[in-house]
Amino acid sequence: MSAKPVIGIPVDALDVNGKPFHGVGEKYVNAVAHGCHAIPFFIPAFGAGPELDTLHDLLEVDEVLDRIDGLFLTGSPSNVEPRLYGGEARHGDLQHDPQRDVTTLPIIRRAIERDLPILAVCRGYQELNVALGGTLYQKVQEVPGLMDHREDKDAPREQQYGPAHPVRLVEGGRLQRLLGASEIQVNSLHQQGLDRLADDLQAEAIAPDGLVEAVSHRGDLHFLLGVQWHPEWRFRENPASTALFAAFGEAAREGALKRAA
Repeated sequence: MSAKPVIGIPVDALDVNGKPFHGVGEKYVNAVAHGCHAIPFFIPAFGAGPELDTLHDLLEVDEVLDRIDGLFLTGSPSNVEPRLYGGEARHGDLQHDPQRDVTTLPIIRRAIERDLPILAVCRGYQELNVALGGTLYQKVQEVPGLMDHREDKDAPREQQYGPAHPVRLVEGGRLQRLLGASEIQVNSLHQQGLDRLADDLQAEAIAPDGLVEAVSHRGDLHFLLGVQWHPEWRFRENPASTALFAAFGEAAREGALKRAA
């Protein structure tokens, strides 16, 4: 067996000059390869249809999960389709990716059943909540009492991904214990966010406006954390991000060794 764990990364279905592609941001791949010291394994967006949850039978999902030691759910320009969490499709300006939805949601549920280490970021964080029965705000900035969490798209990329606001880490929570801090500064590049938290999830970090920005699973799982911000961005320069990816990589290594024993 390889000394490095294999971490699965579901990809986006993209339109590039009118041609279909599968792809994922390089910064996510770098964080897995160098932050987790793992081998990135791309999981293609298999396809979509009217019955999103029926396109994968259990065998197909298990065949994917048999090949990986951890699951990394990345951010994306697209959003989870609102009909998957009972939302109204009233925002025609939002980008969606039903092929990714049909891939990730069944994989998330089965990965949790198998206690596979999971780290979820931005869209992946929202997917995690939806997969377990939670709901989303489609436009956080339009919700009374909540801040505008979007980045300035006219600003340089470095500024877009720069520190935007603090989050308070829940006392005694898994993220607080991992990072050894009560508060950290995070970037903010999203307009969707968690509305109703899934029953199986618990809050790990709270933004100043009360929005839940990190979660863990209520069960006794080996490793499951989701964050709304982007720790993969220049992760080496941020101690909290470095610690998060190192812990995820170690959990994947431990799981791989256990399954191989």
